[in-house]
Amino acid sequence: MQLKVCGLTNLSQIQEIIDLNTDFLGFIFYPKSPRYVLNHLELNEISEINHSGKVGVFVNESTEKITEITEKANLNYIQLHGDENLAFIEELHQKLNSKAKIIKVIRVGEELPCLDEWQKSQAIDYLLFDTDSKHFGGTGKTFDWEILNQLKIEKPYFLSGGISNENINEIQILKQKPTALDINSKFEISAGNKDVKKIKEFKERMDNILK
Repeated sequence: MQLKVCGLTNLSQIQEIIDLNTDFLGFIFYPKSPRYVLNHLELNEISEINHSGKVGVFVNESTEKITEITEKANLNYIQLHGDENLAFIEELHQKLNSKAKIIKVIRVGEELPCLDEWQKSQAIDYLLFDTDSKHFGGTGKTFDWEILNQLKIEKPYFLSGGISNENINEIQILKQKPTALDINSKFEISAGNKDVKKIKEFKERMDNILK
């Protein structure tokens, strides 16, 4: 199981997190987010980060803007966290021309989400399950992970939403384990300012649990 740290804004912290062998680095390109990366870093600075798992997080952005940022920041993955429909994703996939893989976020509330159209699409490489929120993530709240055991998940997926050192053991209840765990607000001193020591502890605990 791999690890994604999302909401990164600080270059020195990013290097420390890379040194922990973190698999995915998440950069939020949503201007309303308190972790909006362009308030802190330039696109060329992100481009120069030497890592093969750079994820750009977008919310209801245009395909043109996503493509432009993907190229300028040298992103490897695009995470669509808004209300993007399948036609939009297919169009984006064509414009990206294999420059980056697409992660489609499924926001989970109390009802069972329908995955059919997302799983049939060749344009979508991964799913990501996160807690439903009008703020599009970053709430630090978990959803009922038992819901995932009721779904037939045919694509590799990320698990997000309030994952912490306190609930990591509960991953064991999942019949189909995620490809990666996505952590964010539970590992911060303030929005975008990561607690690297806490992330290191989580990584060690995760690796021990999953041996």
